[in-house]
Amino acid sequence: MDANEDAKQGRIDPQVWEAREMRDALANRNISEVYRRLRMHGISQRQIAAMTGQSQSEVSEILKGRQVMAYDVLSRIAKGLGIPRGYMGLAYDEATKNQVVGDGDEQQAEEDESVKRRKFLAHAAQVTTGAAVFGPASAAWASSPGKTPAPGRIGMTDVRQVEAATRALRALDYQYGGGFCRDAVVAQLSWGQQMLQASGSEKVKSRLYVALADLHSLAGWTSFDIDLVDSARNHFAQALELAKQGENHPLVANILYRMGRVYLHQDAPNDALKLFQLGQLAAQESGSELAVAVLCANEAWAYAMMGNVEQSMKLLGRTRDEFQRADLANAESWVKFFDETDVYAMIGTVHTTLAQTADPSHTRYAIPALRKATEAYGDDMARSKTFSLSMLATNHMLEGDIDHGAKIGGKALDCAEGLKSARVKKRMEPLRQEALRRSNNSDARELAERMAEFFA
Repeated sequence: MDANEDAKQGRIDPQVWEAREMRDALANRNISEVYRRLRMHGISQRQIAAMTGQSQSEVSEILKGRQVMAYDVLSRIAKGLGIPRGYMGLAYDEATKNQVVGDGDEQQAEEDESVKRRKFLAHAAQVTTGAAVFGPASAAWASSPGKTPAPGRIGMTDVRQVEAATRALRALDYQYGGGFCRDAVVAQLSWGQQMLQASGSEKVKSRLYVALADLHSLAGWTSFDIDLVDSARNHFAQALELAKQGENHPLVANILYRMGRVYLHQDAPNDALKLFQLGQLAAQESGSELAVAVLCANEAWAYAMMGNVEQSMKLLGRTRDEFQRADLANAESWVKFFDETDVYAMIGTVHTTLAQTADPSHTRYAIPALRKATEAYGDDMARSKTFSLSMLATNHMLEGDIDHGAKIGGKALDCAEGLKSARVKKRMEPLRQEALRRSNNSDARELAERMAEFFA
């Protein structure tokens, strides 16, 4: 099929954008030259207008030399013609900076949270199911640009450095919480994401997409951990697009799982479940049993929050089955965290939630699972250990074993001391409520008072 026929079908051969002269024009955002080169490939002004949503007179003026400066117009041109946004430096330029940092990073009160959730879900569905990535709908979700000059050409060593930095920063997040390392993650992004504008082999660029997707995902997770939900959503949306661009289905699944967890934290299990189910499609397409297990476990949690015992148990069973079949030794870094200890922690989490929403007798399943998890978590997983200890204490309180529950609750507070994580307060709130209900008991009363002081 020739270029003319491609354009008639609403597409341009991706190889058109790879020619050196075209890459130079794109890097300089010289749309006049871009359009002239498209004309050389037999694509008419009318076809360019139809694909970019411009009038023929606008296209004609641009061909005559009119500059295009507006970010939204550049973004629309990139999407309409199928230009990789990184080639134009659109993914991270200054125009997007004010949309995702500063006051907007702390709070975006103009838009209702449920509307934002629906928008993200629609975007996630488009990306996951194969719609064109890097579209204008995601422009407001891009991260801020970096200032340090990036190399003109990159190799695999540069990408490996990004991957190594991400692993190190993720370890800090697990041990100390997002508040300890988020700024470092964002700073690393400001350098790494500039590499998209550097030249490199196709293999290097593909691996770079995945590395930066994982780094954006970590930025989203650390933002979520300190309650910057809008910033988290921005980073997860960008991570989704890059993971899709790098054709890495397990990472797409992992990003959707993490954004779903944000919605569980917001007590929106229905919205979370939709993202988990979308992630499940990517996980199954990837062939990664471990990714499937992660999604099943979190779907089970969402159903438990809705009090649906049957679905929760069915999905926990599948979690165990998929985990048993998983190739743990060769798991990718972003899903490697989900080991046997995490399986026990999720089993305990689901049964704890069901004990609160459906039937208190689920404590007898929650307690042994959480005990195994808390015994296995080391100091390097302090946040996860804190959550598990808190749930274990809650279950003992529900069973009427108040003294033991208060003792474990004290251990949870000890473990939480060094964490910089806003999630800790929310995850320990059920324990505080159970302690308050039993405040006629001196141990429960003392725990409630200590928790109030800790979270003041």
